[in-house]
This record gives sequence, C-alpha cells and structure tokens, in this order.
Amino acid sequence: MIAVSDKASGASLGSITESQLQILVDHLEETSLDDQDYFIDRGTIDIIKAVAQDYVVLLEMLDRALGDRDGVDIAWTRS
Repeated sequence: MIAVSDKASGASLGSITESQLQILVDHLEETSLDDQDYFIDRGTIDIIKAVAQDYVVLLEMLDRALGDRDGVDIAWTRS
C-alpha cells in the first residue's frame, strides 16, 4: 500500500493502491523524476474524475484533503 499524507501537517489521509498512484502519476505534474508530492485543488479533482471515474476512494480522499481550502500539497510513500 501507499500512504498519503498532508504535506504541511503530516496528517495521514489514508492509503491508495499502485493503480491509484498511477492515476496521479499519469495525470498530475511532477517537478522531478523522484517527486513524491502533488498540489491538489478542485480542478485537479475534476481532472481525475474525468479520467478515472472508477476510483471513488481516491477521489473521496483527495476531496477530504482539500476540504474548504483552495489547495493542498499531498505526499506519498510506499510502506
């Protein structure tokens, strides 16, 4: 499993599968080859919904992480 956390607070957001991580890798911007964090905003969630409607758990996690903020950085690590 892959642990996902709020990058600023370190709070755990939950776990995702390899295939859910691949959705993030495929559709979000990385700044380097070893990048393990992403900026999430409402537009990001909409993009993922459009390409990965069957990943409800991932979308719900990202939506919870965003909450009422304009954006949030998330980080992932393999456990």
